[in-house]
Parts: sequence; structure tokens; C-alpha cells
Amino acid sequence: MKAAILFEPKADLVIEDVRIDTPGPREVLIRTAACGVCRSDLHFVDGSFPHPMPTVPGHEAAGVVEAVGSDVTRLKPGDHVITFFTVFCGSCEMCVTGRPSLCVDPSTRRPKGAPPRLSRADGTPLAPFLNLSAFAEAMLVHENACVAISKDMPLTQAALLGCAVITGAGSIFNDSKLRAGESVAVIGCGGIGLAAINAAKIAGAGQIIAIDPVPEKRALAARLGATHGFAPDEPDLVKKLTALTLGGVDYAIEAVGRPETAELAWTLLKRGGTATILGMIAPGKAVSLPGPSFLTGKRLQGSLLGSTRFPIDMPRLVQLYLDGKLDLDTLVAEKIPLAGVNGALAALRQGDTVRSVIEFA
Repeated sequence: MKAAILFEPKADLVIEDVRIDTPGPREVLIRTAACGVCRSDLHFVDGSFPHPMPTVPGHEAAGVVEAVGSDVTRLKPGDHVITFFTVFCGSCEMCVTGRPSLCVDPSTRRPKGAPPRLSRADGTPLAPFLNLSAFAEAMLVHENACVAISKDMPLTQAALLGCAVITGAGSIFNDSKLRAGESVAVIGCGGIGLAAINAAKIAGAGQIIAIDPVPEKRALAARLGATHGFAPDEPDLVKKLTALTLGGVDYAIEAVGRPETAELAWTLLKRGGTATILGMIAPGKAVSLPGPSFLTGKRLQGSLLGSTRFPIDMPRLVQLYLDGKLDLDTLVAEKIPLAGVNGALAALRQGDTVRSVIEFA
């Protein structure tokens, strides 16, 4: 099969024929239908976050089950599935307390000494990328790295649920638990931020404030439910938003991954408000907050994939799309073949695209 391989940071991905193993116990072979090109991929491709190489990036995908290994009970060939990179074991402390996105149990990975799931034609192992390696025509994953969904769901749109949408929507539904009439500011209007804005609209937020330097992204935010839009460098931004919201927002969602935007999220909160940091702040970077501000009862929290409970939340998001409430179509900037992956990554570096989605024949 064809896959896009990263051999070293800051280099173009190289498309090659690679080998994929047969499913082992609790493993599922998936024919990839679509995969979003996510800014999180770019962090690894550009070396901001370290990763073993060579590897096949990609982690926001959907496809069709082709084969299953022994002991697989929840999936069968022909099932349409969405994948997610935080594969869960189902029995550790994180899983049984309702936090499967935080599971790190090693039992979901192949044991030491087992053959690699992916390898080059010459037999060189390819390091698994975030448990998925989805820039490929097929994926071999643990059964708890995917969820079966309705076959009425278009797989191109379904792929976006695997990262951007569950992260953004989860920050509203799970992390914030936003109630009707409350206010939220979303900093960064890429795929994650736009999904948070759309979810805030579904939840009935009173004021939804989109903050992004790109006018076109603020326009998309308005289409998805934002009531106000601002550039982050607008003069007196904090004063304007404090006045607009009569003291600050109930919730702030940071979807950029920079210390200064995390600090802005904190500053925009009202007394007792909550800021959720979704962006990947690079190693070595730190967030600085004024000590006295903690006396206002504000809360700062991190989140991975919107604290999503995958088998429950993903089918619900699918149904919201099928019911016409969750807008995934607007998030797709372009549909490309696998050969266009380097161009999509370059567009992400420019910051002027929402989501490029690789469609596989």
C-alpha cells in the first residue's frame, strides 16, 4: 500500500509502498477512506515535538474495517469507523473513572519483540505515529482506537471527528459544561476553534466571541455561530471584551498553543470563569499568570481531545451532523489525494486554511 513517510524533521514526506502486517489479537485492519491534515501533525513534522523516525504521520481519519484479529468483539468487517489516537485499555484508573483520553496503558500496543505493524519494503520498521499512522491507504490499530458509526455518515466529514471536532466540541460539552446563556471566547479559529464555536452555538451560548488574526477565519466563525469577532492585536482588546461581556466571559477556549494566547484566555475570564487550553504548547515554553488573579476564583485547565468518552460521544456527534446541527462541511477547505499532503502542510504553516482532507480511492 501507499503511505507518506517522514524521515527527518522539517523534510517533505515521501510517498512509498509500505508493508502492513495482519491483525493480531484485538487488532483491526482498516481501509482508510479519509484523513484530515491537522496542525498537530505539523508540530511533529516540523520538529516542535520529538518523535521516533521514520514514521507515517496522520491521526485524524475514518475508514472501513477490512479484517479483525482474535478477541475483537465490538467490530466486524464492513463497519464504518472513526479512529482516534488516544487508544484506551478500558480497565485502568483513567478509563474506569470516565477519562479514557488520558489512558496510557501499554497493553494497547504490540509487545516488545513483536513484528511492526508497518515497515518499509526493505523491512525497516516504521515507528507507529500516535497509535494510528493514518497518512496511508490502510491502518492497523487496536480495537479501542476506533468506534463504529452509522453508515449514513460521509466518511470525509467523519474523519474530522477524530481530532479537531472531538477536541473543540469536547471542550464545550465536557470540559466547560457550558449552559444556555453563558458566554465563551474562542482563541484561534482553525478546525478545533471552529468546532468549539459550533458546539457553543448548539449548547445555547449567549455570546460566542471568536479571536483570530485572519479575517476569513473570523468570517467562518460567524457562519458557525460566533456572535462577535476580533483580531488578537486589536487595540484595547481586553477592555473591549470586558465591557462587551459585562466583566469577562464564563469560559475561554485556547486553540492555538502559545503561552501568550493561554495567558489571554485567563485574562478574558470573569470572576470564577474557566479557561481550557487545547493548543499544543511546545516543550520549553511556559505560561505566566499574575499571582493575585488566583484570588478571583478563576480556573485554568488542560484538555486532551476534549476529555471525550469515545464510544459515547462520537456516535452522538455523528447524529448531530446527520440532524443538521453540527456543521462539518464548512470545516473542509479542500479535498486532496495523498500526493498533496506536503502542500497541505505548507498551507498550515501559512495559517490560511481550515482543513485539508486526504481522500483515498
